[in-house]
Amino acid sequence: MVNIRDLDPSASPLDYYGSELRRLREDAGLKQGELGVSVFCTASLVGQIETARKVPTRDFSERVDAALGTGGVFSRLVGLVLRSQLPSWFQAYAEMEAKAAYISTFQAQLVYGLLQTSDYARAVLGVRTEGNLDARVAARMERQRILERENPPLSWVVLSEAVLHQEVGGRDVMRNQLTHLLGLRGREWVQVQILPFEAGAHAGQMGSFNLLRFEDDPDLVYTEDFVRGHMTANPQALREGSLRYDHLQAAALSVEDSAALIARVMEERYGDQAEPDGRTVA
Repeated sequence: MVNIRDLDPSASPLDYYGSELRRLREDAGLKQGELGVSVFCTASLVGQIETARKVPTRDFSERVDAALGTGGVFSRLVGLVLRSQLPSWFQAYAEMEAKAAYISTFQAQLVYGLLQTSDYARAVLGVRTEGNLDARVAARMERQRILERENPPLSWVVLSEAVLHQEVGGRDVMRNQLTHLLGLRGREWVQVQILPFEAGAHAGQMGSFNLLRFEDDPDLVYTEDFVRGHMTANPQALREGSLRYDHLQAAALSVEDSAALIARVMEERYGDQAEPDGRTVA
């Protein structure tokens, strides 16, 4: 077991969070169990977070701020903690993604991370290992907060139709994920197009990629291989990425027709189905 007194607050955002939680809890004259009662959790969970063995959630952080009257300290810290749970090679991209004014992405196999439901994300992230899965899912959900801010980035997403048919996490998870995509139609800052199978050979056959545009900084193009991600501001790469994306948008269905296709796949592939005895299964 980690001894809280052995924690180095400068070792990581998680260690700093834990040390501050212990310090402010003790300043308030509360035991771990007493704080746990106030924030609707166990003393054990408080202890695990204080010893950096458990990653706090945003909900926990907001409750602690209210219980200890810390003025939002932990609600601000938890963003850093969750970002630190992202793969080290991905953290630089996540920081730039959060600063972008415009995000354009083509996804050949999966729903873009900013648009994933938590269950879909859990299925994707748990393919190779379930280690620290809760924290990794929470980190992905934290990334999505940029879409909730007052001035969110304009996000234009082109998904291969294959994304709709690739069953990730089971039929219920897919149905809820496609429902979520349809629910985005009310957000003018998020547009989703589907590149249909009928498009044939297309400009995205080399794989998924993202384009980030900024108000004041150079634009970036981001790609991934099976080991890590690659981010560059090389003008030639940007030109090639922009040209490919323009072709993909032109070949994709309109936003309205894309929504109709999503709804049709959701109903036909993931809707209620009748068993031989006449019963329906979800």
